[in-house]
Amino acid sequence: MSTNQIPNRKVICETLMSLAEHDRDIMVLASDSRGSAAMAPFSEQFPDQFVEVGIAEQNIVGISAGLAHSGKKPFVTSPACFLSMRSIEQVKVDVAYSRTNVKLIGISGGVSYGALGMSHHSVQDLAVTRAIPGLTVLQPADRHETKKMIEALVTHEGGAYVRIGRNAVEDVYPSDDYEFAIGKAVTLQEGQHLTIIATGETVRVALDAAAILKQDGISCRVINIHTIKPLDTKAIVQAARETHHLITVEEHSIHGGLGAAVAEVVSQQYPVPLRIVGIPDEPAIAGTSAQVFQHYGISASHLREVALDMLQQSIH
Repeated sequence: MSTNQIPNRKVICETLMSLAEHDRDIMVLASDSRGSAAMAPFSEQFPDQFVEVGIAEQNIVGISAGLAHSGKKPFVTSPACFLSMRSIEQVKVDVAYSRTNVKLIGISGGVSYGALGMSHHSVQDLAVTRAIPGLTVLQPADRHETKKMIEALVTHEGGAYVRIGRNAVEDVYPSDDYEFAIGKAVTLQEGQHLTIIATGETVRVALDAAAILKQDGISCRVINIHTIKPLDTKAIVQAARETHHLITVEEHSIHGGLGAAVAEVVSQQYPVPLRIVGIPDEPAIAGTSAQVFQHYGISASHLREVALDMLQQSIH
């Protein structure tokens, strides 16, 4: 697998620039974040399709909704911690309830801001946004999936929230030559003994864990849920039926995120043992993303321990 690392925010800029050359309705809006969102090249090449709103996250959502009503295709780039909390009423009313074609890109999501701590962590955003009717919620795993996702969102009707991290991430896919569909999970690796379900940057962690478990003689399926809502319930139920054990891993609170979404499905359709790995119910520690991941067991080695314990429990 390629170790080439490119931040997803840079891929978003490059993809939107490529598409904007042929679609003058594409607009990008920033909340004093064109630099951190890597959108400076877009603002320079397409000044008439770029709006700098300043530090006013509630306003940026409202302005984007107005642009959408006028036929534009607005993409909002703003820190996920503020976009998903400070302006959540505007997201609920102006975007989702009003059925406007606004794409919200939460940059530096999860624990990307590291040392800035809880005020800048966004580990509740998936829980909040997936509870809003009419809002699609997504999280890409690497640069290739990010490109496919943005291309799909340009033609996707309706509001959407996309969360990306700040740092470069290792490739999950060897290239962008694969089929991508909003709402359709991707089985990256087949397995019979258990399934690890991951989203965003934890997909790479899940694949690494599966490689370690293979050395233990355990066949592990890995599913990438890039669309938190609408959720691919078919893939989840199939994994539960065929592997009988599920582990979810996410850069999010264990309450209301991917793990909770999977639990809602299997508890009602095909109950099996399930372990949820993520940020516990506490203010997440400050530190680099790697340090926070390690502290909370969002690692291949910890997932191996969880898997072995789960399978051992099933024997007894």
